[in-house]
Amino acid sequence: MISPWTTAGRGTAPPPGGVRIPFPTTDEVSRHCLSDDEPETVHIEVHLPGRLDPARLRTAFRRALLTHPRVLMREVPGRRHRQTLAWELTGEPDGDPVSFAGRGPGALARARARALTDCPPLTLSPPMRLEVVEVSGETAAGEPSAGGGSSRTRTVLLLTTHHTALDAPSGLRVLATTAEHYGGAAAAPVPAPVRPGRAGPAPGAAGGTGRAVRARPARVAPDSRPEPVRAGAAGNGMLQVELPVPRRAARTGGTPPWTVNDQLLVAVSLMVGRWNVSQGRPAGPVRITMPVDDRPRGREMPMGNGTRLVEVGMASEDPRDTDLLLGERPDPAAVVRLLRTTAGRTRALKSSQGAPLGAGASLLTARLLPVGIRGALTRAARRAAAPWTSTALVTNIGRVPYALHFGDAGRATAVWFSAPARMPRGLSVAAASTGGRLHVTLRWSRALLGDAAGAHLADLFDQSLSAASEVTPSPHTRPS
Repeated sequence: MISPWTTAGRGTAPPPGGVRIPFPTTDEVSRHCLSDDEPETVHIEVHLPGRLDPARLRTAFRRALLTHPRVLMREVPGRRHRQTLAWELTGEPDGDPVSFAGRGPGALARARARALTDCPPLTLSPPMRLEVVEVSGETAAGEPSAGGGSSRTRTVLLLTTHHTALDAPSGLRVLATTAEHYGGAAAAPVPAPVRPGRAGPAPGAAGGTGRAVRARPARVAPDSRPEPVRAGAAGNGMLQVELPVPRRAARTGGTPPWTVNDQLLVAVSLMVGRWNVSQGRPAGPVRITMPVDDRPRGREMPMGNGTRLVEVGMASEDPRDTDLLLGERPDPAAVVRLLRTTAGRTRALKSSQGAPLGAGASLLTARLLPVGIRGALTRAARRAAAPWTSTALVTNIGRVPYALHFGDAGRATAVWFSAPARMPRGLSVAAASTGGRLHVTLRWSRALLGDAAGAHLADLFDQSLSAASEVTPSPHTRPS
């Protein structure tokens, strides 16, 4: 017998309304910890060179939702003493999730602000919305173009999902299916991620050294605003930058010494370290949470929150490297050593097995106690674990695996996305590459950083990524 989860999650025919699915661990933990001050949204932007037909797009998006019926869900209401939180599959949308935000100066900025502040309700199916913005005379990042106005009108699709229900890869898959229906052409098969052979439980965050596990991870230092101002701030700030894709290291013996993802992790580590030093904070061990997604990417991709979170300790094997890395110009040899160490840790973590949020989260959500008590315990555990929460979240989709070709509206020229940046971590960095360009989104809690500090962090990230991209492996550096 095929379970409702399997039937609903793998793109088969839509089940009748009323099918219920218990919340997976990731969904339940997120649901217990929701906060109005920091909405749990995922935002995805797809930039197209042309214009879309509204009626045709609505039809294509509806067909995409029916193709992925696991997306058509809403939370089942209930009392605190019930044993299970559950999703109800509706088979049809509760309303029209597509809206047209118009055009004009600031239309895209306002749509982005809504993506960070207005979370789609879990009580309506699907827990996502799609806004369509027409822009002209702006760069892909939404800034005025250097050459002034432009007569050509482009389109930005801005999808916002509730992260309690869906993650960024699920939302991107829905948009890819929408493009297939809109353009009328079947997309080429999408290969699944290639992972090393499974190697048992995940290693510690320090990759065997133990130094990063015993020490509390460094926190991103708050900016210089007065404490009452920061404490009263709500929501997230966001900045998007377009950069060259880092140069790939040459393969040695069939395996590259490090990947673009490893370079991103090192760049974030250097960015945080340099920022903290500039704010008068001592350098500390940086620990980065990294989602790993092993799902297939085709239409059969299971929808929902399908990634597992692993933690990568960014401490150098040699403590003396800290000063070399955080100087005015990072020492190339020290950067190479950190890249090699990071690559060894990420390879081991990607090939490991484990629960999406770890054994502790699975225990907290075990259906031995009523939902209300489980929620109180989960929130208490989150507060108690706050000092050991990782420094930052880094999500890298890599090269976008879909054509995202919307017929006469053209193929996507840029794809940006962002993940929540709730405290106590307060910082997330998301990256995707399209057309040979790297599209990076920094998102931060306004209770931690203001817009000026976020812009400074983006500059530091650009410099740090350049430092991690310009080095070359040396035969004299010891492998991790």
